[in-house]
Amino acid sequence: MDSFNKEIKMKNLIIGLIGLLLIVSACSDELTEKPKSQAEDNFYNTSAEAKAAVNAIYGPMRGDGAFGLNYPAQLEGLPDYGSSRGSQAPVSTYQGLDNTNINRVSTVWDSLYRSIRNANIVISKVPSATEISDEDKALFIAEAKYLRSMMYFSLARCFGGLPIRTEANIDLSDVPRSSVDEVFNLVLQDAIDAEAGLPPTVQDLGRPTVWAAKTLLTEIYLYQQNWEQAAAKSSEVISSGRFGLVEVSASEDFQKIFGPDVVNTPEEIFYLKFNRQQGFGLVSYAHRKTAQYSYYGPGGVYAQYTDSLKNPFIKSWDNADLRKEHILYNVDIGLGPTTCLFRKFRDPDATAGAANDYPWYRYADLLLFHAEADARAKGVPTDAALESLNKVHRRAYGYPSTVASPVDFKLQDFTLDSFLDKVIEERGYETMYEGKRWLDMVRLGIAKERILEIKGITVADKVMLWPLPNSEILYNKAMEGEQNPGY
Repeated sequence: MDSFNKEIKMKNLIIGLIGLLLIVSACSDELTEKPKSQAEDNFYNTSAEAKAAVNAIYGPMRGDGAFGLNYPAQLEGLPDYGSSRGSQAPVSTYQGLDNTNINRVSTVWDSLYRSIRNANIVISKVPSATEISDEDKALFIAEAKYLRSMMYFSLARCFGGLPIRTEANIDLSDVPRSSVDEVFNLVLQDAIDAEAGLPPTVQDLGRPTVWAAKTLLTEIYLYQQNWEQAAAKSSEVISSGRFGLVEVSASEDFQKIFGPDVVNTPEEIFYLKFNRQQGFGLVSYAHRKTAQYSYYGPGGVYAQYTDSLKNPFIKSWDNADLRKEHILYNVDIGLGPTTCLFRKFRDPDATAGAANDYPWYRYADLLLFHAEADARAKGVPTDAALESLNKVHRRAYGYPSTVASPVDFKLQDFTLDSFLDKVIEERGYETMYEGKRWLDMVRLGIAKERILEIKGITVADKVMLWPLPNSEILYNKAMEGEQNPGY
């Protein structure tokens, strides 16, 4: 893949975003779809203009209001392995959100719907462009559909049913709430369309490929319990030979995956790219600046934490697993001497923002998706599923990921249920502090059970979905009276 300097690429992206947003956002209500101006109708005629329009999709979704901070920060207060403090503390009581955190999840909704609006514009306008080849049109539309699928998928998992806004109703302000199944139908079709139109490689890092679409499809099929299709799509990615785990021999070697200076790795399937001009905001939530540790230049607010002895999930984590030392560091923040903060993402040289990328899908995700899907599809643990699990596990202990090792799991030691439990445990350690664990637990139907087991807290039913924002309920007449249970 192209190895252009990461900082230059992001500066160019931001310039493109600013230019387009000045055109498409002026004098418009950010929270509703409205008829576009004549100038906008004439804007999408060349490849450069269409690319700028696609770039505009990334702006709101990558910001602190959405995937850059509020989305993963809210999700990181919910898993079994950690808790939140300060203004985030209500998230970890599992009794519902206070006004501060309701406002935070509302920004996720608003930001993603702005990006969805921008995707709808691309999907609507690009087909009639007069100076773009059919091949390029297909690429632009496929990228927009991939991103729209990803955003609706994220929203539906957190909010439930949604108003579906597409290119077909782009001018309507009042759109009724659709069911989760109806949203998932769109999510699936967009991902299928993206798979058909995206290229195997891209020139610009941070754009989706056909392999990113297959990985997205894998996760969608897991949610739909379509095990055969999930196994098939993940197998296609594995069989492509395009990806591999980054090998490590010491805990700090994981910075070759997550460090702020990393541009690209063989593990990257789809990442949200950041730099210090528009940084990954979650990093600021992870850290506290002390005399001993300075993992984030500006300091941080250490909003999430765990405990190496009080939390059973952390206590039972093998100290020989190199991920444990890489991710956790011991800092007493007034909650006891065994309190730990998370340092998977760190940028000591940051000034205004962190340059770490957000790994939305990496090869380790795909392997663990495959391990689960293939075992469920066959009804028993399979050699292929075991190998996918073992690759991730070997790397965690510093062994070559593709060669048998002393830490390998053995097929004869598992039933289907115990194998799935091991895959879920491995994914919990592997994706820690990536905003994925709570969503996994909800999908698997074990969220309430795990929180009671690990933290001794009974999870209120209302916690399973975030509240619908007032920005939608008050201004979308078709949503009047709608709200998730308990709010």
